[in-house]
Amino acid sequence: MITQIVKFNIKEQNIEQFKALLEDDKQGAKAETGLLEMRLYQDKNESGVFFAYERFEDQNAVDYHGAQGYTHALLQVLPEISQSAPEVMLLENTAPAPLHESNPKAINPEDDVFILFFIFKIKPSFKEQLIERFETHVEKTRSQEPGNLVFDLYSIENNNDTLVVYEHWRNESALWDIHFNQPYALETAKLLEQAVIGDMKQYMSFVTEI
Repeated sequence: MITQIVKFNIKEQNIEQFKALLEDDKQGAKAETGLLEMRLYQDKNESGVFFAYERFEDQNAVDYHGAQGYTHALLQVLPEISQSAPEVMLLENTAPAPLHESNPKAINPEDDVFILFFIFKIKPSFKEQLIERFETHVEKTRSQEPGNLVFDLYSIENNNDTLVVYEHWRNESALWDIHFNQPYALETAKLLEQAVIGDMKQYMSFVTEI
């Protein structure tokens, strides 16, 4: 399986055009048997920043998607409407692995789902220590916090200075008031303070699914 995040930075005057092209791509891709998941997000604080979270069966499925007309339509206009080139992050699972279709948790009607990408730069010497620390953090978050829906840590292929946390919560309070006050989260925070380059808040992208 291939999992990737693609980050786009779109010019303000082209945002609606880009969203329409993204929607065409998403709808067209529903017929692709090799596409396991495609979720599209817009940053709440930077309206021109978008993320695509995608899972494919294999490289053949990636190539097939890239060859479709709706994908070409999007790719052809990107150089003109983008502030910068898209950033493609090929993700690598860490332990415990993402649950995906095996996730027993479901969204309830009363949930006001809160989604976060935490894509953060680290001092490379801390990478393995952080991955080891997050193993406990992820396991306890999933098993002990009813307010959590998705909590996955990824490394990035051929990249030793960036990690990704992909999170879905039932509401904002489940993150800010409950999760960040858990003993295991406080322990991880201490390590992050040593390992992360710069202010951690700069790496947090709060997003809305589109």
